[in-house]
Amino acid sequence: MIGAALAAKNSRMSLSPFRAWFVENQTGLLIGALVAAAIVGGLLLIRWVGRRAAERDPEHHTWRSIIGAALGKTTLAFIIVAAADSFSTYANLPPRLSRVIDIAFIVAFALQGAIWARELILGMIERRVADADGGSALANAIALIRVLVSVTAFAIALILILDNLGVNVTALVAGLGIGGIAIGLAAQGIFADLFAALSILFDRPFKRGDTIRYDNSTGTVERIGLKTTRLRSLTGEQLIMGNTKLLEREIHNLAEAKARRITLYLAVGGESSADAVDSAMEAAAQSVAGCKGCKLVRCVLSGAGAGGLAYDLVYDDSSLDNDRIARNRGAILRALIERLAADKLELVRASDQPPAPLPF
Repeated sequence: MIGAALAAKNSRMSLSPFRAWFVENQTGLLIGALVAAAIVGGLLLIRWVGRRAAERDPEHHTWRSIIGAALGKTTLAFIIVAAADSFSTYANLPPRLSRVIDIAFIVAFALQGAIWARELILGMIERRVADADGGSALANAIALIRVLVSVTAFAIALILILDNLGVNVTALVAGLGIGGIAIGLAAQGIFADLFAALSILFDRPFKRGDTIRYDNSTGTVERIGLKTTRLRSLTGEQLIMGNTKLLEREIHNLAEAKARRITLYLAVGGESSADAVDSAMEAAAQSVAGCKGCKLVRCVLSGAGAGGLAYDLVYDDSSLDNDRIARNRGAILRALIERLAADKLELVRASDQPPAPLPF
């Protein structure tokens, strides 16, 4: 009996400091519990809303779904640690316990930040890949891109964790930098074309289906690949160009033009008189006006000789399709031949290439 009484007395004495601390910090404990509960509820609500937004658009075509997918990756461990850290701020916990919670929050926040950053970056890249290439070519490189982004994000998170814990990370950062330089030099060609492909997707100098011209080549973009871009030329063959080398050239995106300007060099035979000059220019203007989508810019007399009169016919064609442009040009020339014949004139030459200069 005496031993049991002594044990009960010792138990009450050991609980006395805890009881005194609890009584002294009742208000702080209550506020901390309310704040922690609010943080848990708020983060769970944000995660639920993010997941719903991502489910509505699984292909991530909108910014709402991209941000939602990132928020949907909020981990339960981070939610619990964030609530515990908020609780310790108001509850006046013992210093050692408070320090442990602070360290846990630093680690959880850094890792959660890396997850958010990774999902946002990958979401933006996947959206651009799907829009620009139909998800066929660069989609195969998403796995590699995911590894690179994940390693980078979590490496930065690790450095931030160690730095906040008081560890000297100078040597670690230097080591990572040297390792990154070595890897970059070993695979600089692959990385150069990969980043060039990403630059094409984000900067959008052209996209799949656009007709572009560089140097002396013209073609329609069929695929933007990991290393090369493939085009279909106007003559039918496939043009393959490295992404890095392609971006180094001056690119003319014909698909972004509001209209295509066409120049025809004409030679008209027949009577050489002022009336014939006016009749030929009027016939050219009417021929262009009669073709839908075409607008006359000018038709001027550019030369005269024994063989006839030379004209420069310039008009804008609002159609950007090469086949349609060719049909419109043929229709204009046909109408011009008929109108010139009515005025007893003859179309001797019509070409998009200027005639050879005379030797004098």
